[in-house]
Amino acid sequence: MLFLNKLLPVFVLPIGWVVLLVLFGLWKKQRWPLVAALVVLYLSSIPLVGSRLIGWVESRHPAVPVAQVEPADVIVVLGGILGPKVAPDFTPNFLDTSERFDAGVLLLQAGKARTLVFTGARMSWRDSASTEGDELKRIAVSRGVPAEKILVTRQVENTADEAAAVAELMKRHGWKRVILVTTGWHMPRSAEQFKKAGVEGALFPVDFRFDASRAVGGIDFVPRGEAWQQTETALRECYGRLFYRIFR
Repeated sequence: MLFLNKLLPVFVLPIGWVVLLVLFGLWKKQRWPLVAALVVLYLSSIPLVGSRLIGWVESRHPAVPVAQVEPADVIVVLGGILGPKVAPDFTPNFLDTSERFDAGVLLLQAGKARTLVFTGARMSWRDSASTEGDELKRIAVSRGVPAEKILVTRQVENTADEAAAVAELMKRHGWKRVILVTTGWHMPRSAEQFKKAGVEGALFPVDFRFDASRAVGGIDFVPRGEAWQQTETALRECYGRLFYRIFR
């Protein structure tokens, strides 16, 4: 299952296509697979493609103003926020998904719920004893959030596991509704998994990457690393949703 969930996507993403096409071209001693690899490489790395793919994934759940969010029992912030720490005493290494953390704290301070939950994200091959949720709780407390208002789920490994862990907490505490916080492109898959787990509530997507108001220009046809990342993120999310629908 770990292979299907984490390793197989490499072969359905642009980098996998490029490698397979190049290897096939060298094996068959044909030119067209090499040309096709260059085309895939180019299209996957231009903003015209990357930004619109990520925008298409994000479009299912638009942004919601904090004032319009209905109060709930608990705010749930999904994992994938912190990267490896250089040293224990250094500032935490927030990834580009850190807006999830900020949004969760903001909703709590706005009185939208009495409790903030971080998920105990920790991959099985990591040696650290503490989970990401433990670290996020420590950071939130250092920024003035009362420790008694923060809970961390059991250890989880993926989005479906996060949904199951939150469902367990809800049953234990008698909660009925949550405010689910995650990145815009991650929300469609997350919403599906939480619904399957029987968790109901409001969705609060953040950190949108696509700007629909921006006009297309010449720079959108110039390859950029950010566009490549957006293409891979969008395709990985599509694969993740398909994987969960088949195997969950």
